[in-house]
This record gives sequence, C-alpha cells and structure tokens, in this order.
Amino acid sequence: MTIILFYKPYNVLCQFTDENPHTQGKAARETLKDYIPVPGVYPVGRLDRDSEGLLLLTNDGRLQHLLCDPRYGHPRTYWVQVERIPDENDLTPLRQGIMLKDGKTRPAQVQIISPPDLPERNPPIRSRKTVPTAWLEMTLTQGRNRQVRRMTAAIGYPTLRLVRVSFAGLNLGGLNPGQWRELTIVQNAFDIKDG
Repeated sequence: MTIILFYKPYNVLCQFTDENPHTQGKAARETLKDYIPVPGVYPVGRLDRDSEGLLLLTNDGRLQHLLCDPRYGHPRTYWVQVERIPDENDLTPLRQGIMLKDGKTRPAQVQIISPPDLPERNPPIRSRKTVPTAWLEMTLTQGRNRQVRRMTAAIGYPTLRLVRVSFAGLNLGGLNPGQWRELTIVQNAFDIKDG
C-alpha cells in the first residue's frame, strides 16, 4: 500500500490530467502529475483548484473509501482567511450547523486565530485597504463540495484563502507547497505513521 502526503499548491488541479475541453489551445493547467511521479495513486477526497494544503493520495481503494465516507467523520482542519472580521456571535451558526442548498452541515469547530505562518501564495490574494481580513481555524467532519467557502459566505464572510492543514490526524509537518512525502502503515488502515 502506498500513501502520499502532498502539500497541494494554489491553482493546481486535484487530478492527474486536465480534461477540460475549454482549455484546448490555452496554456496547460498544472495537475498532480506535475508534482507526484508515483504511478497508480489517486487523491483521497479533493481540494479545489483555488484551495491549498494537505492532500492524501493512495493506491488502496479501501483506505480511500474509509477516509472519505462521511459515516466515519474523519476531521479535516482548515485555516481560512475571510473578508472582514467576525465576532463570536457570527461564528455560532457554523458551530451549530448551517443550512446550505444541499442540506444542513454538521456542526463545525471554529475559532478565530492569529495569522498563521504560511508560505506566500502565488499569486497573492487580493488586498483592499478599506476591508480588513481575519483568519479562522475550522474543523469539519464531512467534505461536501466547496463546503468551507459556502459556509463562510452564508454568514457574510467570504473566503479569500483556504489551506487544509490536517486530515484524519495527519498534518503538513514542515512541507512547503509542491512537496510530498510517503507515509508508512503500521498495523491497519487507520494506523498511519508519518515519517
């Protein structure tokens, strides 16, 4: 079994090929094949093209299923830069679960944090002198399409930058964007050792 922990950079597709017919004749978009030279592995879940951070890849379909199936509720933690500065009352709906078009979310753990020490994003986020920003740490136990962005937008604080920093107990641990390392299995599918 192969498990890879990858720090997906901004603007990289979470797949190995770019099959979008609208990009024909344009510069190729970066994909996982530009970073991961290991054959036969596939992403465990997804990160949007405009999101960054921890992405697991494996060649084990059972492990992929166990980590992605919402029944198991593996935590995913994100650092989220939002437009404007929310207060604790603004965050309450996220902590209780918020209604989105595809149903109510599970309650999230959310707190305001100091700006984290992250590598600069290329290109940098847009900056407006009259609109401050804040950073949140959000932990979810489900992974709906663009869920974090939709949740912060629903409470009036659009996401500017989104970085997944941990998933199922694993974290980026010193990797920089574009870097990866292979993990080892100790006893079973959930006993993964980073190192």
